[in-house]
Amino acid sequence: MPIRTHRGRAAVYRRIWGAPLRSPKHLIVTVVIMVALVTTVGFVVPKLIPGGDTPSPAASESENRWTHEDSEESSAASPGKAIPAEPSETRLTESPLSPTSAPAAPEAVAAATKWARAWVDHPEGTTSEKWLAGLAPYTTDEYLPVMESVEPPNIPASKVIGKAKVTHSTSSSVEAEVPTDGPTLLITVVKTHDGWLVAAYDQGS
Repeated sequence: MPIRTHRGRAAVYRRIWGAPLRSPKHLIVTVVIMVALVTTVGFVVPKLIPGGDTPSPAASESENRWTHEDSEESSAASPGKAIPAEPSETRLTESPLSPTSAPAAPEAVAAATKWARAWVDHPEGTTSEKWLAGLAPYTTDEYLPVMESVEPPNIPASKVIGKAKVTHSTSSSVEAEVPTDGPTLLITVVKTHDGWLVAAYDQGS
């Protein structure tokens, strides 16, 4: 028979909501039913929402990173696999740009001797242009303009009187002394693309 009064409906509602409190058994059954209902809703609702079960890009990236790191750690810790050692540091005992000591090249000694002979070759009336032309084949392009300041009549020597003596040599330069009838010439010869050429000189005693 239908319930037609508000008082009757309220009595029915009280009986329904009060049923779990009538006994411990009713309460346990009610809790089990609620937990099952919540669990079911938790699984069903994400599937009904578009994209609800798709992980976010940030979560996917984080998961991939952790998976990669865990894989590397596992590989490093696996027995029977050799772990490559770090490359040892290479120490150079000498800069690759620094010249190394070496016997004097014969071409360098010959260039110093020829340059010294051109330097003392200044007969009376020799012009600076002619004197410089005699030095040019044995002088670097950078040093030849420096020699333009020398006046041939002021050169205190007229001939070479001995062999060149090497005082220091490397793979790229040679220092030699060439005796003249005036001062001893201290000549520095360097190795260039055009061969061994004089790059500097000084007058000794």
